[in-house]
Amino acid sequence: MPTSTLDEQLNAYLADAHSIEEQALVQMRAAPDLAGDDELAAAFRTHLDETEGHLRRVRERLEARGGAPSRFKKIVMELGGKGFVWFAKSQPDTPGKLAAHATSYEALEQASYEMLERVAVRAGDEQTAQLARDIRAEEHAMRERLEHLFDRAVTASLLAHQKDDPTEQIVGYLADAHALEMQSTGLLKLGARKAGDSELERVMAAHLEETDRQKAELEQRLEALGGSTSKLKDAAMTMGSLNWGAFFQGHPDTPGKLAVFAFAFEHLEMAGYELLARTAARLGDEDTAALARRIAEQERDAAQRIQRTFDHAVDSALEAQGVAG
Repeated sequence: MPTSTLDEQLNAYLADAHSIEEQALVQMRAAPDLAGDDELAAAFRTHLDETEGHLRRVRERLEARGGAPSRFKKIVMELGGKGFVWFAKSQPDTPGKLAAHATSYEALEQASYEMLERVAVRAGDEQTAQLARDIRAEEHAMRERLEHLFDRAVTASLLAHQKDDPTEQIVGYLADAHALEMQSTGLLKLGARKAGDSELERVMAAHLEETDRQKAELEQRLEALGGSTSKLKDAAMTMGSLNWGAFFQGHPDTPGKLAVFAFAFEHLEMAGYELLARTAARLGDEDTAALARRIAEQERDAAQRIQRTFDHAVDSALEAQGVAG
């Protein structure tokens, strides 16, 4: 027996989009002061105006459909936004980390609106589908603006640490990358087993094998530089990956949520490696730069493969919830 209708699910997706924009708004308000670069700060200010418009338009559409934003999710997402700000401030390379995580968040928003559009089309709501297309285009454009500013983010990060030992800086970035791959492993293992969509499971299983090779290559490069992985960071990220299961278990539309988060996580990794490649090249380590460029391209390809599963993931998510048209 159906447990939900397409209209109910569409309202749920709109409410999720509203919550995501509330977190984005917290981040965009703080980002210009953390950017460390005038052009990067200007990009964040421009997108702050866009984000305010997104939040308003999504709320109006949700209310027009008889729904309402979730107060609980508002609190949770605003706290998450403040956590993002604290994280960026706490990092020695704040401009770089800010650019990487903001790129990932834009990918999260882009994917969320792609899912919303698909559900709206299935529900026959062209007005909501067009809203999703419009906002998705702006999220995608912001992500591309950030990627074009990676060089400036690296410059700002390096200026703050001109006296630091170059090898130690690169070792630190490599250790960060390894820790991120540890968390990626947890997400991919979960997806390969429990995505709830055979196509998404296949894509994530294939990238899991690729991720294992990437971790080995990072370890080899660290050893060549006389460094090592960070047990503390690896443990923290592994512990974080264990929370993926609990998170997705709490969401009945696991295939859709998993595809969205995996897409965003691949962009976080891609951005991290792009920044590492530029940093290593500036500091004279072409071997690390070449490795980072190659892995960045692998992460970009993985994101594209995940994106191609979105139609399957939406269908599987709706089916899992017993949705009736």
